[in-house]
Amino acid sequence: MSECLISLALLRESKIRKLPMYISLTLKPLAERNVGATPVRFFAILSMQRSGSGWFETLLNSHENVSSNGEIFSVKERRSNVSTIINAMDKVYNLDWFTSASKNECSAAVGFKWMLNQGLMTHHKEIVEYFNERSVSAIFLFRRNLLRRMISVLANSYDSQAKLLNGTHKSHVHSPHEAKILANYKPKVNATLLVSNLKEADEMTAKALEYFKSTRHIVLYYEDIVANRTVRFEHETIYFLTIFSYSIPSRDLRNFLQKLADVQEFLRLPYRYLTSRQVKIHSGHLSKQIENWDDVQKALEGTSYESFLHEDYQ
Repeated sequence: MSECLISLALLRESKIRKLPMYISLTLKPLAERNVGATPVRFFAILSMQRSGSGWFETLLNSHENVSSNGEIFSVKERRSNVSTIINAMDKVYNLDWFTSASKNECSAAVGFKWMLNQGLMTHHKEIVEYFNERSVSAIFLFRRNLLRRMISVLANSYDSQAKLLNGTHKSHVHSPHEAKILANYKPKVNATLLVSNLKEADEMTAKALEYFKSTRHIVLYYEDIVANRTVRFEHETIYFLTIFSYSIPSRDLRNFLQKLADVQEFLRLPYRYLTSRQVKIHSGHLSKQIENWDDVQKALEGTSYESFLHEDYQ
């Protein structure tokens, strides 16, 4: 591997001005990445509900050469048995699945989202065989802080009934105003079952990685790519040059950009600056997001999950 200084210019009034700070990302030279060796790359985003997969998929779909077709196995009939699962995957990878994400002849990477509890674990042997036969690459996306994931699951479940946004349920939002309304709800956690529930989620993640270890895969964590992902410039218009990516105004974005560069390299795509309109709903310390915070603290203190109480990001 070689290191390239990838620069992105801030343009204003047709004048190029270099940003004050740059970050060197570790990228393979184009010749080493075998771009074009396979006309279309196949992938699947393997995750768990409320782990950032929706946001991550919008990032991928902002690339002009990626078509990720959503959570296709949320429809139970498509995962009722191995045959229906394979038929659905064939339809996607034969480019016969048309959604708003489809880019037709521009697609260089085609895939979809798949939650672990949607038949993936039940039929893992057949699915691994299929992935290997059709050269499907797996992109694992998990959350390290499973307590935060639990809060998001509980809040989303509540809103599916309460419909806090003008009588409409939204799992993802695109404005700070909507995010604030949803974040006002503080779920009450079952402290008695908390440790066993976290352990169950932890074990499912470990099993998935074990089951799919023979596939071509990459493992990402939400916390690594979500932290400090927003750059704000007052009175500036930012245009991102998209040939060999990015110049970066802050070291805080190094992880974010490197992880996204790694994903694009994994899919053998030309590098682009990936964007999403989605706004994070829950931010800040967990004590502000849980109704029975004291009970949760007591339940986790002295356990292997105690660190979840203190790990924080904005």
